[in-house]
Amino acid sequence: MLTLEVLQQLWPNGNHRVAGLVEGIAAAAPDVFPRYGLNDDLTIAHAMAQFSVECGGGVAMVENLNYSAQGLLATWPSRFNADNVNDYARNPQKIADMVYGGRMGNAPPPSDDGWNYRGRGLSQLTGRDNYQALTDKFGLNVVDNPDLPLDPAQALEVGVASFVNCGCLPHAQADDVKGVTKALNGGLIGFADRQAWLVKWKAALGVDVDADSSGSS
Repeated sequence: MLTLEVLQQLWPNGNHRVAGLVEGIAAAAPDVFPRYGLNDDLTIAHAMAQFSVECGGGVAMVENLNYSAQGLLATWPSRFNADNVNDYARNPQKIADMVYGGRMGNAPPPSDDGWNYRGRGLSQLTGRDNYQALTDKFGLNVVDNPDLPLDPAQALEVGVASFVNCGCLPHAQADDVKGVTKALNGGLIGFADRQAWLVKWKAALGVDVDADSSGSS
């Protein structure tokens, strides 16, 4: 069972960006997890392991888009070049509108959809399509209230709804961290960290950590 004590132990800096986040998650856990089908400590461990990476254990609840010119060229070489990069460097809103505009359901610039629907919350929910899905399927109006994932009382529900909406739950039930990661992340970015966090969360929640606990399957 996820308790405040366990969360404080594993996320010691969890309130660094959002005051009361850890307490809000712990308070919501007994209702939110079973309501979304996470009915045992195994599936909860998988969700919390992914959240631990996505939001840095509460330290990175909003996507950091404050890139230097060099960082932009290295990260998005198809979007930035020597002619335009200095117009965007160190301007997070303008960067977000450029790199996220016109995809994931976002309108292209000059719309601010890219900025308004940048990564937020435990699952780093990104893109108007994903915000709209949580609004339509679960009644969480993150389209009109895109900062809802940062509300301590709502953060866990938004994160878990995103986890379920992405198709993670069957993989979590099968103890397949690779499948969970691909469903949530779209790839295997930070996979070693996700494996390590899963071991920590399994241990903290009393889930048996067997020889394949790294989730290499």
